[in-house]
Formats: sequence, C-alpha cells, structure tokens
Amino acid sequence: MNWRDRIALVMGMLMLSACSTPDMALYAKEKPALDMQQYFNGTVDAWGMFQNRKGEVVKRFNVVIQCSWQGDVGTLDEDFVYSDGTKQKRVWTLKKQPNGQYIGTADDVLGEAVGIVSGNALNWKYVLALPVDGKVYNVNFDDWMILMDDKVMLNRAVMSKFGFKLGEVTLSFRKRP
Repeated sequence: MNWRDRIALVMGMLMLSACSTPDMALYAKEKPALDMQQYFNGTVDAWGMFQNRKGEVVKRFNVVIQCSWQGDVGTLDEDFVYSDGTKQKRVWTLKKQPNGQYIGTADDVLGEAVGIVSGNALNWKYVLALPVDGKVYNVNFDDWMILMDDKVMLNRAVMSKFGFKLGEVTLSFRKRP
C-alpha cells in the first residue's frame, strides 16, 4: 500500500468515526423513562452554549419553551435570547409515530428531524439552516437529550458538515412546576 492509499484509508476511517453515535439500546433500561408528552408539556426553561471545534465558548443563550400537545402532535414554541442581545424564535411541531419515533419540523429545519426515544434518552438527527455572519449554512445535528429526573434534562448536540465536526451545543433544561 502506497502513502496515498494509507492517507485515504485513514481519512475514510476518521470520517466514519465522526459519524458514529451510541446505540440507543444502551439506554433502554435507564430511569426515569422519558415521556416526551409529559416532559415537554407546560413551560420549560433552558440555558445553553455553543462551542466551536476548538472547545471555545462562542455563544451563550437562554430559551423559554412553551409546550403543548393535542393527541400525538406537540408544539414546542422556543424563544431564544443570546448573550449578545439578539433574539430568535423557533417553533417545532412534533408528531409521535406508531413505531414510537418522533418526527419534528420547524421553519429552519430542512426536511424532518427524526427522534428515537429509549429509556431516559432521546436522539434527534436533523439538518438545520444555520445563519452565521449573514450567510446560511446547512448543518447536520446529532442531538442527544438525557432525562436526569422529572424536572431536569441535559442536552448535547454535535454539529457537523461533510462529516467534519464544527462544534457542540450544550443545554440544560428545567421544567417549571
């Protein structure tokens, strides 16, 4: 194998490892079990940050989420306030599927987000149209939410493009009484 083939092999392995995510079965027995319609009902507050690929915190934000369900269809109305004073709104529509998965849509999500719940975990995969410095980039999100107790959920999302990690978003959610 020549040096070009070795480099191509290493690059291919790196790209594949960047795309791997934990197996949902790992969380199946974890408690408390996540009930999306119970947790995302009422008002949920969240605090988060975006870190670039070097790990530097480049943006902080707060979110107030008004959540409601009509049968198997949920609405998450999110109001973001960023540390620089800018504001953003995103409204998710979630639909529980017969197989237990969730399909989510929002104005800045390309196509549909697909969510799988297992035990205390939810894994969302979607493409977000992300505005940065006057341009919009379509970025892949691998979004993991872990329910800690009936009030607190932690969230870590890895952002990537063409298999390369761009950064991470970390959030802490707290459901209001």
